Amino acid sequence: METLRAVVTGASSGIGAATVRRLREQGWDVVAVARREEKLRALAEETGASYLVADLTDDAAVASLAAEVLAGGPVHSLVANAGAAFGTDTVAEASVDGWRDMFDVNVLGVLRVVKAFLPALIESGRGDIVVMSSTAGHQAYEGGGGYVAAKHGTHSIAATLRLELAGEPVRVIEIAPGMVATDEFTLKRVGGSQDKADKVYEGVENPLTADDVADAVVYSLTRPHHFNVDLMVIRPIAQAAQHKVARNKGL
Repeated sequence: METLRAVVTGASSGIGAATVRRLREQGWDVVAVARREEKLRALAEETGASYLVADLTDDAAVASLAAEVLAGGPVHSLVANAGAAFGTDTVAEASVDGWRDMFDVNVLGVLRVVKAFLPALIESGRGDIVVMSSTAGHQAYEGGGGYVAAKHGTHSIAATLRLELAGEPVRVIEIAPGMVATDEFTLKRVGGSQDKADKVYEGVENPLTADDVADAVVYSLTRPHHFNVDLMVIRPIAQAAQHKVARNKGL
């Protein structure tokens, strides 16, 4: 039986790193991709995955990444996980540069890696594209305009691809997490203030973890290949919607 091979972007921490661990546990060959080599090296040593350093906002870097990965063999799955949020400003006070950066990572970054690997995924005869969007890609909320706009773009890529690839042996899977507590995502969003990051989760009982989301990714990838998870929206039970979160003052 052929060993399945996956490329996971944004793999240096959080959901990406957790997905690499989960896929390796399932016996997949995994190429972990991110910008931070030190973290990738540690993950590779821990899991037995291979890794490549690449900036997904750079066209030439993505082309080089794909060439190096495909020189090592076929690719069956692309987990387009890399993404980021910057700032919580209102639209009226928004940073144009911040919006541009979010669009470049969350939309154009996904576009670049999908274009680079799609021919190989089709050629594999049982390809998968997992797009990591967000509940922000389905519902707007105050202070989230730039991230909401970017993740709506991410969602649109997945929805459009699914239509365009009808009849091809490639599944398009969208995972849309809500509130996930990871070490870096919110900290980066609020400019590195640990106090501000902690307040986002204050009083929330059991927000999702990176491993919860990785579990959803691996569940979707390990279904029989005729079974497609078009869209999986996952939230902690404390979060009914973007704007509706139960908070326990005792936590």
